[in-house]
Amino acid sequence: MSVVTWIGRAIGFVGFFAWELVLANLRVTSLVLRPTAGLRPAIVALPLDVRSDAAIQLLAATITLTPGTLSIDVSSDRRTLYVHVVDLGGGDVDAFVRATKSTFERRIKEWLE
Repeated sequence: MSVVTWIGRAIGFVGFFAWELVLANLRVTSLVLRPTAGLRPAIVALPLDVRSDAAIQLLAATITLTPGTLSIDVSSDRRTLYVHVVDLGGGDVDAFVRATKSTFERRIKEWLE
């Protein structure tokens, strides 16, 4: 990958993450303002496609920096990231996994691997 492509993807990721950060803050604010909404917290096992230490670390960090989610641990074989979710919404773990993989992980993989 050329330096120009790498820099372009880095800038694109920062912009994408900034937007996701705004959306996550709005979702958490909504949860706080509606305390009777009935939260559905969960710990989700997120299978990883990224393999490099840098990509796994960046994915875990972006998940932790996003309000409402927290990276807890990476499995010893580095194939699963465990994530605590404050509110799983409809309780659909598969939807959370698909959304995370198709947004954060996909962009990190395109950029770093």
